[in-house]
Amino acid sequence: MAVHPKTTETNVRLPPCAFDALTAVMARHGTSRDATVRRLLAEHAERQEHADPGDRLTHVSTVLRYPPPPRWRKDPRQDRPLRLRASADLLERARAVSLILPGQYQRAYRDYQSRALTDAVMTAIAVAEPFTDDFLDGLLPLLHHRAARNLWRLATAGLCTGPERALLEAAVAVRETTAGTPAGDSDTKHLLAVATALEENVAWHSPARFQVAANLARELLTGPQADANERLLHKDGEDWNDLYLDTLYADEDRRAHLQRGLLSYDWSGRGGSAVWRAERQVSLDNLGDWLTGRIQTDTDQYVVRPPGWVLSRPPGWHALIPDPPHTGQLPQPYATWTDQGRALVFPYRNKQAVWPLQRQPNLPDFEPVPGVEALLAPAAGLKPEQVVSYIEALLVDWNHQFDADDDPDLRLALDIPVGPAYDFGLISAEERQRAMADARAATLTSMDEVIDLLTDGDCDEEDLQYLRHVRGNVRQFTQVATRLDPSIGARFRAHKATWRWPGLSVAGEFLAGTSTDLVQWLATVAHARSSLITQQSMQQAWTYAFDRYAPRARSARRRV
Repeated sequence: MAVHPKTTETNVRLPPCAFDALTAVMARHGTSRDATVRRLLAEHAERQEHADPGDRLTHVSTVLRYPPPPRWRKDPRQDRPLRLRASADLLERARAVSLILPGQYQRAYRDYQSRALTDAVMTAIAVAEPFTDDFLDGLLPLLHHRAARNLWRLATAGLCTGPERALLEAAVAVRETTAGTPAGDSDTKHLLAVATALEENVAWHSPARFQVAANLARELLTGPQADANERLLHKDGEDWNDLYLDTLYADEDRRAHLQRGLLSYDWSGRGGSAVWRAERQVSLDNLGDWLTGRIQTDTDQYVVRPPGWVLSRPPGWHALIPDPPHTGQLPQPYATWTDQGRALVFPYRNKQAVWPLQRQPNLPDFEPVPGVEALLAPAAGLKPEQVVSYIEALLVDWNHQFDADDDPDLRLALDIPVGPAYDFGLISAEERQRAMADARAATLTSMDEVIDLLTDGDCDEEDLQYLRHVRGNVRQFTQVATRLDPSIGARFRAHKATWRWPGLSVAGEFLAGTSTDLVQWLATVAHARSSLITQQSMQQAWTYAFDRYAPRARSARRRV
């Protein structure tokens, strides 16, 4: 049967008991499965849209991620696919009013992937026809969004790593000290902002945390007190705060009870990277403040940590926040400027900001920077949330001499390929040849280190001889080393021939009159390089978390 052109087809996966409930609804109304699901989704979206975001409903399976995806490829699934045929508008409305936990995204690694459409379908069916199975039996089926998010916060406190605990306990102490008074100095405000970001927007996910969430749900959302406890979670008041702190500062026995059913594993790396993401989010928010002038500084330089680089703002360049019209779209003339590539728009504190603009001569109005199209062209096609990182890359002072306090293991430099650098006339043929030779030597050294590690292991001598034979061939060496020992093989890194950019920021090069081709190429390379550096910075946060907090066990400080 052909699908109507205006209909979108997709799939969600539901437990068998939800299919049984859906079949009962179909029989009651005498409608097909497709028509029943469309009607249920439309009614669900209508109800949710008219409710306060915290008062919207979700099915308990969403916050518990049930049924869980199989951990291994050959493991049997506990769910079945349900085909959805509905208008794209209805599906988008359903997703928009669904529960998404902190740290979840529509497109992400399996543990971090949101299931907004699944949540909408499960909730819509449960409202029309309650269902249960061995896992869901006894659990309060429908929760308000605020209650579900607070249940998740309890789970994060019940399985909290060293890096998270250090930040959250510091924030608790500050909040108790400053209750009812201004937050204090800039360091204190920054600490609280990072802690809030970790609590409300950023989190690490794993089957272990969903197991803790399930353990808490069994305690709070079953039995005669289930409704009262759901109201406690939903109210978000003093009693909820006491419950959260009791969970965060739980003693060893209580923590073991919350974590029952888990295997012994250290999640410090995920906790360290979650704290890093919270710090990065606050840093980008502050970057928006700096670009819009909300943060006043004595100089046109600003430090972004992480990763710790310095931005230089061209004199007279501003970011403006236009008042949006009733349609919610960018007003004129800003919409035309962005369509023409003369300005960029980026999300800023639930609004939109336009950059770079400058004041018109002898007038109070603003206009795009003349000729800036060349600088902004590589940003075409970026997602809105990527634009602020692109602006950041344009403003990084790559020639800044960083302080000794900055991370010595992180190379904050714009390393560019020697081939294009030679083509643009930035380096000589001799410099290019020298860089290529140095990269080749570094690659061979890395190969030798892998060979030494494998020699000290249990590898067969014949395999080692073949590995030595392919030394020098990057592709073959990588394949053989990974086959012999995936963990050791992953340590091999082929070094690329690069040249460190010694000049100004990309925006500075644009103002200095550098050629359009070179400016556009530098902008593209700087954005790619800055993205890599931020990833390396987060990876180091992962590693440092293990170095600092594992494997020694730390008893949780009891709350007085």
